Parts: sequence; structure tokens; C-alpha cells
Amino acid sequence: QVQLVESGGGSVQAGGSLSLSCAGSGYSSSYCMGWFRQAPGKEREGVATLDSAGRTRYADSVKGRFTISRDNAKKTLYLQMNNLKLEDTAMYYCAARTNIGRYCSLVDISRPNLWGQGTQVTVSS
Repeated sequence: QVQLVESGGGSVQAGGSLSLSCAGSGYSSSYCMGWFRQAPGKEREGVATLDSAGRTRYADSVKGRFTISRDNAKKTLYLQMNNLKLEDTAMYYCAARTNIGRYCSLVDISRPNLWGQGTQVTVSS
């Protein structure tokens, strides 16, 4: 069974940092991969993408604070989140679009064809 498994979520005070990881058989550097999040009562939001050429995209709301990266040897995708804000509270999902390699958008990653079970990130004041 192809899967992605996230880890690293938790609770942190505003201004703090968390690092998310994603690994599993669904990981591939050939895919558009990234993270989306969903807060209760809100729509799914693409947060960051990393395409097969190594290009990254970020939502305006996280630009300058979040960094997406990968380690192909470990088959792991990361999301480093710094200076966390209350509005970053959400369930974060690792996701892939296996039918897209290059030029993947935040909308693409918010409509994945493969995603994990999610990890909760809670930011408090």
C-alpha cells in the first residue's frame, strides 16, 4: 500500500518553531510534493510545494517563515516552521501529485492524489 506518514507536529507558543517530516513508500523526488493544511471550519490551503526540479512555492501567509526541503537518500520531505503564529494552527498533511513533476502549484498540492493521515500543529499565545 502506497502511503505517506507525517511526524513532528505538536503544541508550541507563538513565535516558536516546529519541524514536520514525511516519509513513506509514496515519496518520490519525481513527483510534485508538498504540504497542505486544514483548520476546523476552513478550506484546505496549500502551504508549500517542492517540484521535481527542486523549485519551491509558498503560500503568502507562510513565506519567509516556513521552509520545505527533502532528503532523497532518506526519502523524506520536511517542513521547517519558524515564528509560528496563532493562525498556523491546523492539521498539516504531507501530499503528492504523482501525475505532476515540474511546475506544481499550491492549488495542485491542495488537491493531491496521495496524502498522509495528518499531524496536528497547535500554536498558543
